[in-house]
Amino acid sequence: MGAHGAHNSEQSESRVPDAVPFELTGYTRVSWELGTRVVDNDNETVFHSSWSHTSSSWDLDIYEATSNTVLLCLRTPVERERYYSTTQIECESALSSLVSNPYWQQAD
Repeated sequence: MGAHGAHNSEQSESRVPDAVPFELTGYTRVSWELGTRVVDNDNETVFHSSWSHTSSSWDLDIYEATSNTVLLCLRTPVERERYYSTTQIECESALSSLVSNPYWQQAD
C-alpha cells in the first residue's frame, strides 16, 4: 500500500532493515525486477556511490534515477537485493548517517 514507508502488517516486509544506520520516512519498496531494470538498463540512471558494512556482508549502492528520485540497492548477507526509492533530500540525510557511522565505509 503506502508510498510513505510501512503501515501495520506491511511494516516488517517493507521497512528498511536495521543494518542500515538511517531511517527513511518517505520511501517506496521497489520490486527486484523494476530495480534491476532501472539500474542496469536505464541510460539516464547515474551511479552515485557504493557502501559496505565493515563487520558484516551488507552492501548499499546509491543511484540517481531522476533529478529528485534516488534508488537504493541494499544487498543482504545472502546476496539478495532489495530496492528502495526515495527523494534526493532523504538520501542526503542518509548519506550523512553513512559518513558518520564507523561500521559503514564508502567503497572505492
